[in-house]
Amino acid sequence: MLEFLRVRLQQGTRTSPFPAGGADFPARFRGRPAFDPAKCDGTCSGCAGEMPSEVLTRGPRGIELDVGASLFAPEEAAACAGGALTFTRDHRMGSRTRAGLVSADGEVELATALEARMRRLFGRSLRLRSVAAGSCSGCEAELVALGNVVFDMARFGVQFVASPRHADGLVVTGAVSVNMKRALLETWEATPAPRLVIAVGACAINGGPFRGSPEVSDGVPTELPVDLWIPGCPPHPLTVLDAMLRLLGRLEEGS
Repeated sequence: MLEFLRVRLQQGTRTSPFPAGGADFPARFRGRPAFDPAKCDGTCSGCAGEMPSEVLTRGPRGIELDVGASLFAPEEAAACAGGALTFTRDHRMGSRTRAGLVSADGEVELATALEARMRRLFGRSLRLRSVAAGSCSGCEAELVALGNVVFDMARFGVQFVASPRHADGLVVTGAVSVNMKRALLETWEATPAPRLVIAVGACAINGGPFRGSPEVSDGVPTELPVDLWIPGCPPHPLTVLDAMLRLLGRLEEGS
């Protein structure tokens, strides 16, 4: 027992200092994608047929970058001619709206806080039910990591619960397969109001690599009002935590 205590004291504090101390990511970490129009010829001729996702689309403002559709894969950057698409080290990507993930350069409209009444209800005690609606389990693994000693989501009053009847909202992962859509909607109905919906990962946002398949709904169905969109494939635990704290008013805009 004494040896155990000695080793534990030598290890020191393992919990991340986030948000006060920032974040430390490995060298291979790929954060928010960015797009430089000056390096693009505007024709997408080099990207056609090579891009593994719909991260780049042609919109009313010309070529736009959809962070929600990105698979955060090196193949996305490699497929973009001229090196116009790159990945930053920025882990902050959660947005209150789907449109907030789309821009000309990859900048994201970071999540703003819930209105005052909802913050009073959920600001210090938020219970969430996770629904894996047809996923590869990558996003779920990152959500599980939020409960370990490093990220310790519970220190902020946020925890996962086993029943939707005990939850304040749902965390949805996966492209929402045909066989899971009804289960997801019934779980939503079983969650008492007022309730939140948080879409986590590229699959839940737009179908991810499965987009267009007749077996999936291309993400959270329109019947559910999504309060927070968190990109990633899968998103880093600090990306999820940052977005949730912004939603609860625990982090200010731009911080």
